[in-house]
Amino acid sequence: MSSVYEKYSPSGIEWLPLIPSDWETVRLRWLATIYSGGTPDKKNESYWTGGTVPWLNSGAVNQQLVTEPSTYITEEALENSSAKWVPEDALVIALAGQGKTKGMVAQLAFNATCNQSMAAIIPDSKLKARFLYWWLTSNYQNIRNLAGGDLRDGLNLQLLGKIGCPIPSRQEQKAISSFLDVETSKIDGLVSEQRRLIELLKEKRQAVISHAVTKGLNPNAPMKPSGIQWLGEVPKHWEVKRLRHVGQVQNGLNIGGEAFGSGDPFVSYGDVYKNVNVPEVPSGLVQSSPEDKAKCSLEAGDVLFTRTSETVEDIGVASTCLCSIPRSTFAGFLIRLRPDDGILSPQYSTYLFRNQGVQEHFSGTMNMVTRASLSQDVLKMLPICIPPLREQQEIAEFITEKVDLFHSLIGEVERGIELLQERRTALISAAVTGKIDVREFAYQETA
Repeated sequence: MSSVYEKYSPSGIEWLPLIPSDWETVRLRWLATIYSGGTPDKKNESYWTGGTVPWLNSGAVNQQLVTEPSTYITEEALENSSAKWVPEDALVIALAGQGKTKGMVAQLAFNATCNQSMAAIIPDSKLKARFLYWWLTSNYQNIRNLAGGDLRDGLNLQLLGKIGCPIPSRQEQKAISSFLDVETSKIDGLVSEQRRLIELLKEKRQAVISHAVTKGLNPNAPMKPSGIQWLGEVPKHWEVKRLRHVGQVQNGLNIGGEAFGSGDPFVSYGDVYKNVNVPEVPSGLVQSSPEDKAKCSLEAGDVLFTRTSETVEDIGVASTCLCSIPRSTFAGFLIRLRPDDGILSPQYSTYLFRNQGVQEHFSGTMNMVTRASLSQDVLKMLPICIPPLREQQEIAEFITEKVDLFHSLIGEVERGIELLQERRTALISAAVTGKIDVREFAYQETA
């Protein structure tokens, strides 16, 4: 389908040493009209209510083709701001933005306006918009580097105008664009399938955990009703207890911001939310008193729960201490469960409290005001299954083995996705720079 051109010559522009000899190179300012957008006064609610003018913010570039506006503004807002119309099929590029947005480019499926952190690029008759889209996409990091790379520095119209562009014939531009549209779509489809596979593997992993901590490992074990709807039947020899009968709960440390940055180990909300086991070396330090340490210490077997968040899904996420952390305290956004001696294995707790049923239980009992909040009273009412300690250890070992297997499988799929994305990037670069000749593709498409 693809080969190479017969002859190559120096391009004379950055980012592109050689191009096919019959291609030209021109700075973008000579090939396109480039202008920035504008944002109507945010304080004037009438500008943002009942409007009919499509308006885009910088996040709109996180896609190949923009098919829907970020919002609508009124005609009056358009007239009284620096926002300008951008025609259908033109390109928009983020001049600034959070994260990786800066330098991203997208093509419009409709006439729109955009904010001042974006620029419109309207190619002239010599340059097809779709080819330019692929050329700019292939140089995403180079474009970011024009304005400080990953720093917060913004691009500007002058920098965009200096970008050099290879110019094949319009017929070749169409062939290259069509080739990339088709081939990247295939790769994107494969990536989507692989990401769905990862989600299925994660769901299966969670199902294995949930089944093991609620039904055990013996499929022939006599069962009994738990009395709890989401638990259903449990092995007959297991106990089902509310957490208030399992141990003591304690809220974390509330202390002024000036106390942080030095001192003794401090377990943060993130340490718990991101880890099934509390890190032996927590992320924070705090100047805490002896009383604080006595009240909010952490010992092997303790379980920490996230206590407050903006969403119910992030409430009651648990992390278990597999070892004691001397002189440590934990954040006020957390609640500690300290189980009574001999009732819960720390390894079993690791999986028991990350069980999907526990999360669903908390979601159904949340106190929502402006934020979701988990109270001690709600936590104490949580029902859990308690097998004999020896069986807890067997269950934990079984789950660990299965989790390790799922982790390995997910890792393999993730590496496959990385290879597909690398292939996609390389294919785009090769096509728009003429390293491969895809003109035959156009002939096959029209045959």
